[in-house]
Amino acid sequence: MGVIEDVYEDLDTDVDLSEFTAAVEDKVEQMGGLADEETAAMLIAHELRDEQADTIADIEPGMNEVKFLGKVTSIGDVRTFERDGDDAEEGRVCNVDVADASGSVRVALWDEMAAAAVEELEVGQVLRVMGRPKEGYSGLEVSADKVEPDDDAEVDVQVLDTYRVEDLSLGASDVDLVGKVLDTDSVRTFDRDDGSEGRVANLTVGDETGRVRVTLWDEKADLTEEFDAGEVVEVGDGYVRERDGSLELHVGDRGTVERVDETVEYVPETTPIGELEIGRTVDIAGGVIETDPKRTFDRDDGSEGQVRNVRVKDDTGEIRVALWGDKADAGIDLADHVVFTDVEIQDGWQDDLEASANWRSTVSVLDEPPSGAGDNDGTGDGAADSTGTGLDAFAEGADAAGSGDRTADAAATADTAGGSGGAAATTAEATAESSSAEGDVEFTGTVVQVGEPVVLDDGKRTKSVETDASLRLGEEVTVRGPERDGTIHADDVF
Repeated sequence: MGVIEDVYEDLDTDVDLSEFTAAVEDKVEQMGGLADEETAAMLIAHELRDEQADTIADIEPGMNEVKFLGKVTSIGDVRTFERDGDDAEEGRVCNVDVADASGSVRVALWDEMAAAAVEELEVGQVLRVMGRPKEGYSGLEVSADKVEPDDDAEVDVQVLDTYRVEDLSLGASDVDLVGKVLDTDSVRTFDRDDGSEGRVANLTVGDETGRVRVTLWDEKADLTEEFDAGEVVEVGDGYVRERDGSLELHVGDRGTVERVDETVEYVPETTPIGELEIGRTVDIAGGVIETDPKRTFDRDDGSEGQVRNVRVKDDTGEIRVALWGDKADAGIDLADHVVFTDVEIQDGWQDDLEASANWRSTVSVLDEPPSGAGDNDGTGDGAADSTGTGLDAFAEGADAAGSGDRTADAAATADTAGGSGGAAATTAEATAESSSAEGDVEFTGTVVQVGEPVVLDDGKRTKSVETDASLRLGEEVTVRGPERDGTIHADDVF
């Protein structure tokens, strides 16, 4: 056995020995005597090993040539272009997206193969592809040298007409999905390897099965400025990629995002604040009881950052949420019902837990408390005060000015504790104002201003209160005491 056969025996390849021998002889001739048969055989063997891609995820730009198996997920139109040279024939190209369980890649078919693709290929068909990987306009693509259908092979990739969030899988393309906009980000720019400038923006959409981050590239990035949270949109011709262990739906030059007149329900599965643990990334919901002004700071690289802190509360406890970057601009006011997704729980100031909302998080202000928030019964085992104020105690559409425009939730009812001295059942629809002693009044409302005086609002009226009690913004309390010159001098606060 000669040296060429020895090298060939160590190869795991479907290339015939005769083809391998011919390639070695060509390599010897190309190198002009600089390589003998053994050296040339080793060089060809190295190139063939580069061809082996177990999965689409193994394909990288710079490989000489790859072979892989994939299922057709979309077939583009045939486009024509002018080649250089006066006598050059018109060129044709058709882009076909193929995928396996590890990911997807665009395959460019040229000239005769482009025409055959439209006539012979079908979505869902499995192909064997041989070609040269390169960095294309919309990411990695393979310029095909050879494409063959394989009717006997199986590739585990689902191809649907319409997707829900739970249907998305790595490698899916030509995805159409309808969802409710949960959050939007601003457009960002970046430099590509070829020196050109790229643009990217994100929005997050959800449906009844979950939520997904949508990444908009280049001219599509401006679409993020056309939509507001709460609107329903349809994403068309998207493709699924993975980032930091999570699936994302990407929209490139062929993709679309359009407003649609449909109803989509999105109900987040949140973790009770009282059950949060350091190091977890979770979704939380609560009523806003404190808001801080936005602050700016200088980063180490000289750029300017921004952060805003808010405090939210549910039936089990309360926590401060740090809103970083664009999230600091979210329109959050006192007494809003808010859902934060993908926040990281950290060790905060004075050993309190703190939630950090970064680029991956979403911030959604709801019209009403989310399902499962629970009614306020004053018995929450993680509550910071005895009032047990839950989501239902916060007004819808409240503003941060504390000007008496808040409408108290008519459904918030405090239960009596079995007649054992608990607070009498009250509703925020009506003011629990009555004479408990001669000259005394009783008033129940939400704290809309702290300091001297405290200001309470019950949705119809505001009252100034003189008290030494330590109260929080957004907290619902009852005060009792004499009223003089429009100010209640509280002897009791509960």
